[in-house]
Amino acid sequence: MLIENKKFDEERALYGSRGLTIRNCSFDGPADGESACKECSDITTEQCYFNLRYPFWHVHGLKITDCEMTENCRAALWYTDHVEITGTKMHGIKALRECSDVMIRDCDIISPEFGWSVKNIRMENTSAVSEYFMMRSENLTFRDVHFTGKYSFQYIKNAVFDHCTFDTKDAFWHGENVVVRNSTVKGEYLAWYSNGLTLENCKIIGTQPFCYCRNLKLKNCEMIDTDLCFEKSDVEARIITPVDSIKNPKSGTIYVPSVGEIIRDDDQARGKIVCGGKTV
Repeated sequence: MLIENKKFDEERALYGSRGLTIRNCSFDGPADGESACKECSDITTEQCYFNLRYPFWHVHGLKITDCEMTENCRAALWYTDHVEITGTKMHGIKALRECSDVMIRDCDIISPEFGWSVKNIRMENTSAVSEYFMMRSENLTFRDVHFTGKYSFQYIKNAVFDHCTFDTKDAFWHGENVVVRNSTVKGEYLAWYSNGLTLENCKIIGTQPFCYCRNLKLKNCEMIDTDLCFEKSDVEARIITPVDSIKNPKSGTIYVPSVGEIIRDDDQARGKIVCGGKTV
């Protein structure tokens, strides 16, 4: 069934609908109703405007193409599965939560607390501005994603990031089984308390990265303006740029061309540092 060129502002306007294509419609108006497509299934929206709260809760099968969700469109997708979002502005807070099997492509996200407790999400060619982005989510595959904001990817599990740029702080805290490739990660206190983090061919920028980590691996990475690195971490690393300072690595081996300062004031810190081919 096709619904086209309509305006909806009432509460639960299309509640419980099945098999709809909604095209060039507006969810806005004085009635200020919420939950327009709650408890629906097999819904397609194209070129639609969403300016009301909670439009897609408990939806099974959803395609959103070339739409706009304003900052008034709060908590747009919760408890929803089998989702594909393309070419869409997602500008409301808490836009994605407790969802599963999600594909996001060519989108513009401005949404604090985006993506909490999501399972099985792919994101491609997308920009995002957020805080606490993707917290406690699992099975993430991101490519060509540009992210800005604090406290990203905390407590995530099973993730692969490729050709991404992250300007962030406190990223990957407590993350498990995470791989970052061919990416730039800029920010303070990167990946503390993580377990099973691997970075390959990455550029890492910022103070005090990689402390209290377990099973940390860095392969052919650059580290710029990085000081007090690797404190109390289990680490195997090959760094291809000088490092400002390294402090008390717990175990493993760090290969680095040069290091400004090595701090060893903890008897339990037994990690090796090989600097310019010599163990120091």
